[in-house]
Amino acid sequence: MNINLTALIKSTEGNAEAMKALLLELLTESRKEKACIQYDLHQDQENRNIFIFHEIWESQEGLDLHNAQAHIARFVADSAAIIDGPASLHKTEKVA
Repeated sequence: MNINLTALIKSTEGNAEAMKALLLELLTESRKEKACIQYDLHQDQENRNIFIFHEIWESQEGLDLHNAQAHIARFVADSAAIIDGPASLHKTEKVA
């Protein structure tokens, strides 16, 4: 069963471009993963510090493997000084 995930990430004030660079690196590596069906990054038009990932994974096992990847750990470490709180993760079901 596919896993739909929306992740909201916020950078601290003045660090939107630095966060975007880190997120684009994360996107590039994540899209290479076998279980990745979709991994799209969006940036809020009004609050440039807010980034949104729309993701689809083949399975929970694939998502678990994604979360254990070195590029995830690297993002966590590299973004620690510029992330504004923990990422907000939402597993969803497509309604229509």
